[in-house]
Amino acid sequence: MRIAPTITLNEADRQTLDRWARGRSTPARLVQRAKIVLRAAEGTRNDVIAAELGTDRLLVGLWRSRFAKSGLAGIERDAPRGGRKPTARDAVAAKIVEWTTQHKPRNATHWSTRTLAKELGTNRTMVSRVWQANGLKPHLSHTFKVSNDRRFEEKLVDVVGLYLNPPEHALVLSADEKSQIQALDRTQPSLPLKKGRCGTMTHDYKRNGTTTLFAALSTLDGKVISTCMKRHRHQEWIKFLKLIDEQTPAELDLHLIADNYATHKHPKVQSWLKRHPRFHMHFTPTSSSWLNLVERWFREITDKRIRRGVFRNVPELVNAINDYIKEHNCDPKPYVWTAKADEILAKVRRARAILDKMASE
Repeated sequence: MRIAPTITLNEADRQTLDRWARGRSTPARLVQRAKIVLRAAEGTRNDVIAAELGTDRLLVGLWRSRFAKSGLAGIERDAPRGGRKPTARDAVAAKIVEWTTQHKPRNATHWSTRTLAKELGTNRTMVSRVWQANGLKPHLSHTFKVSNDRRFEEKLVDVVGLYLNPPEHALVLSADEKSQIQALDRTQPSLPLKKGRCGTMTHDYKRNGTTTLFAALSTLDGKVISTCMKRHRHQEWIKFLKLIDEQTPAELDLHLIADNYATHKHPKVQSWLKRHPRFHMHFTPTSSSWLNLVERWFREITDKRIRRGVFRNVPELVNAINDYIKEHNCDPKPYVWTAKADEILAKVRRARAILDKMASE
């Protein structure tokens, strides 16, 4: 007569098994195995455990023995199956990966499971499995741009230095304008959010004019100085600089981080800055909007207030923006910059090396 092995659990194994047995996201087979081992550790017979869990006595004995021999690892992973290795399948999988990454279809920009399966004489399920196993997603793409600014490193170090080590007796402000914000009204009323259905809105809209939001984000406390104006010429930029001058303590120097938009470097702007020596301009490298923290805040106001808003005219849009900023400034939270300049430069150098290699091929 066979005797089932005795199961003894230490505290760490018991806690892990309890977590597996109760875990809602734990695979069902692992939940069952954890329950088997826990009941076995209480001295329960295999046939009783099988009856309680609605499974087979031999299966209970299998996982009881596996745990006794190999511990948690014995039940966490399935044993390797026997049989000959699928060499033909491996060859097809390698070909799928090669064609996905190194070839393009004759009349399209990327492969689908059906078109690649037809090209290679296999089935779309096989293609889908290989893509999933190798993390390939031909239907997706991400945009990027590596800056070609000749002074990239100098400007990067300057701006990142302001974020990580701001000067004493000064405020660092990330400033820019978000132009052409449209006051859009939907052609029909939107349907509200309800259980089992997300909120909906019509795909078409009516344009009711635009405004430009000028904003300066304080890296110290996250407060925003802002105004909305019809246009975004150098005249409006100077008005915005005057607003910043009025709303900041006069005894502090002001370090403004801005992009390379021509308006920010207009001769009249330069003259105004000379007459206000507490202003110090710092320009981000070209094609590097990610380096300006206010862009992150622009994304936030767009997602939370503008994109899904309904505005019958520009004043309604401006009021909505001003209300959002007023609420934001009641409980501001600064964005904390953590990336160091040398880490960013290393990534940029790697990206440029890859681009140079691709260009030479």
